[in-house]
Amino acid sequence: MGGFATIDFTEGAAVRDNIAMENPMTATLEATIRSVADQLLEARRLGTPIAAVRGHLPPKDVAAAYAVQKINIDRLLAEGRRRVGRKIGLTSEAVQRQLGVDAPDFGVLLNHMDFSAGVIPLKGLIAPRIEAEFALRLARDITEPGLSGAALASFVEAVAVSAEIVDSATKWDIDIVDTIADNASSCGFAVGEWRPYGADSKLPERTMRLLCDGEVISRGTGAATLGDPLNALAWLADASIEVGEPLRAGEIILSGALGPMVSLTAAEYRVEIDGFDPLVLRAVA
Repeated sequence: MGGFATIDFTEGAAVRDNIAMENPMTATLEATIRSVADQLLEARRLGTPIAAVRGHLPPKDVAAAYAVQKINIDRLLAEGRRRVGRKIGLTSEAVQRQLGVDAPDFGVLLNHMDFSAGVIPLKGLIAPRIEAEFALRLARDITEPGLSGAALASFVEAVAVSAEIVDSATKWDIDIVDTIADNASSCGFAVGEWRPYGADSKLPERTMRLLCDGEVISRGTGAATLGDPLNALAWLADASIEVGEPLRAGEIILSGALGPMVSLTAAEYRVEIDGFDPLVLRAVA
């Protein structure tokens, strides 16, 4: 992994595994985690912002935050949604410093979050923003930990221009706990035309432009994602194995923003990455 920091999931593991209910501290934390999950799920379903949730959980406790995230993802899966992939966030060192962390985070992509048909409904969203990324599609499961980005090249069958729609139940009053608990602030994604991934893809060298009604509003390069989107994939693969849910063949991986995220309003958006067909989306009120 080239020295990239990893998340310590051991703290709070008892909560995630629902053990030691007779321990008052564990039982109290588990009840708090469920309460926070309830608040976030209701905010999302009503499209109504809530106060930051970090004050309810131990400071900087990413394990507790992921436990909140998992509760709500499991609820959606129980309602019939399907997991179709994961997103990687906080790949920018500047954003990591802002939130006081030294590693990325991840969220889960479900089938109802897919706006690849080209229309993004804004109704019900709280404070939406958009960012441009590379999407990777996996050729096979990644179950072996510790593989480098270069070693994972053979696990990727296709790459595409993509956009992630991010939103915040707390209207961007966040630290690392708030964003992880809120599914890494992810609420949707769109993927353009897939093309085979190969050694000539040279993703770090590609330049990106995100346009709104014809005006460039964000720029970046493939190197913005930990130097190479494959490095971001390597971090995510290890984190996924750590929580017992490894990445699977066919899943879509959003590998991290190539440039600054910007507010999403009713308009036409166009993601251009050198060498790829553009992705065109329309956000509608």
